[in-house]
Amino acid sequence: MTLDRLLSRSGTMSRSQAVEALASGRITVDGRRIVDPGYWVEPARQVVRLDGRRIRAVAKVYWALYKPKGYLTSHGDNRGRPTVYDLLPPELKREGKWIFPVGRLDLDTSGLLLLTNDTVFAERITHPDTKVPKTYLVKINGLLSAEDLQRLRQGLDIGRNERTQAAEVGYLGDNGRFCRLEITLREGKNRQIRRMIEAVGFKVLKLVRTRIGNLTLDGLQPGKIRRIEPSEVV
Repeated sequence: MTLDRLLSRSGTMSRSQAVEALASGRITVDGRRIVDPGYWVEPARQVVRLDGRRIRAVAKVYWALYKPKGYLTSHGDNRGRPTVYDLLPPELKREGKWIFPVGRLDLDTSGLLLLTNDTVFAERITHPDTKVPKTYLVKINGLLSAEDLQRLRQGLDIGRNERTQAAEVGYLGDNGRFCRLEITLREGKNRQIRRMIEAVGFKVLKLVRTRIGNLTLDGLQPGKIRRIEPSEVV
């Protein structure tokens, strides 16, 4: 496999971080300094080192996090805002336990977020062709009509030359001023739920992702994480 992919799959760093490490001359293969991310290696018979430390394969890990509102789905922030990495237990922050989020939840969205060091699993969950369902609870700043609900269900233009696919939309009730929906998507456009609701003339007041595939938030409290098996998701 290519050197950048090996570094990523070892759980050491992301592929973009691997490119930076290679460019900085931090990687050697059998004692030779390599800077090309596409350099082909055979992990079983070649010795790859990062800053002199041998890179070995690590066990794949899978976690489910209940992301609270107000946390970024990123590794760091130049404005000093909290990220999901601030919620991880110490054992996941130790050397060799590098993990990354599977997809994203924006700053104002809470709910289920998967983390792993398995790039193949992450690709399977996020790739459009696999159509893994993701379910959200949505609070809206008004009362949607039957026509609005039908537009959300059948797919609609959300701007930027993008149109949504058909979605499952359940009406959960209202208090005379606000209403609540349950929406299940099988795609993942940027800020899709918020843009769908804006396209019918309303705004999202609260958004929580409650399910990815077969996995739900059951048993998880906001800010907490638990280890899972891939079979729990799909």
